[in-house]
Amino acid sequence: MKAGVDVGGTKVSVSLAEGQDDLLRPMVRARLSEPTIKTGAHDAVARQIMRLLAQACAQRGLDESAIEQVGVASCGPFVLKQGLVELAAPNICGGLAGPARGLPNDWASALLEAPLRQRYRQVRIENDAVAALEAERRWGALQGMNHCAYVTWSTGVGIGLCVDGHVLRGKNGNAGHAGHTFVSDDASGALCGCGNHGDVEALVAGNAVARRFGMDAPALMAAARAGQPEVLQIVDELCRVMGRLLYNLVVTLDLQRISLGGGVFWHNRDFLLPRLQAHIDGHLPALTHGFELSSAGLGSALGDYAALALVS
Repeated sequence: MKAGVDVGGTKVSVSLAEGQDDLLRPMVRARLSEPTIKTGAHDAVARQIMRLLAQACAQRGLDESAIEQVGVASCGPFVLKQGLVELAAPNICGGLAGPARGLPNDWASALLEAPLRQRYRQVRIENDAVAALEAERRWGALQGMNHCAYVTWSTGVGIGLCVDGHVLRGKNGNAGHAGHTFVSDDASGALCGCGNHGDVEALVAGNAVARRFGMDAPALMAAARAGQPEVLQIVDELCRVMGRLLYNLVVTLDLQRISLGGGVFWHNRDFLLPRLQAHIDGHLPALTHGFELSSAGLGSALGDYAALALVS
């Protein structure tokens, strides 16, 4: 039995998988999810993961010892303490940006790898966008691509990068955190959980929308789709910021395709995809001709497959 764990700023999901389906993907046998814990001691998230995995095993009538491998796809960034991964995630750790960000803890980092290694035999942890990239390359919209990226537009903005067939990771496994690149000097009301003012995530991420515009992302997108002019203008500005980020990735890394997922994008993909593509098409054709954006091939199941790709 293999376990997959998806840690995000909004929720933690766990799944148990055994065997393969006709497309050689892991067969999910149990799944549990709940909001990410952000209170208590700084090992609270790790304890939440272990509790959910124990509950998933009980759901299947299994002892926890049946879990042979655990793959953890987690939002980042990561910091390494004595060689083990801890989370310094802006949407989980309130000690990064301080009380102004509104998170109910003062964690500078959250324990992750150390407690899991004490409980399970094999543990592999990757940034969630890197894990999603691996899953999309194996089973999704990036199959056969050696120059590609996966981008999530969700609670935060995360990116996994592949160039010349090599997945980029960086010194601490944080390559791809372009969601924290600066794109605006007009940072009024745009405080990111990392402490930056005016980076991409502070401007367009799901957690930024309510703070900036007084309605959550689903409500904003619904109003835009209904044709409300002032809201359409807001969404077009969000797409301009995200579109420029995507363009910068394409021309910096000479990419063939970017696969897009995440809650903000996925539930509005038909509406957002052409708007984002328009910020790439026609600009510097030597680098952008033939490039395409694509919705994630694994769809709403990507979180499960991303974590399980790490141990499959």
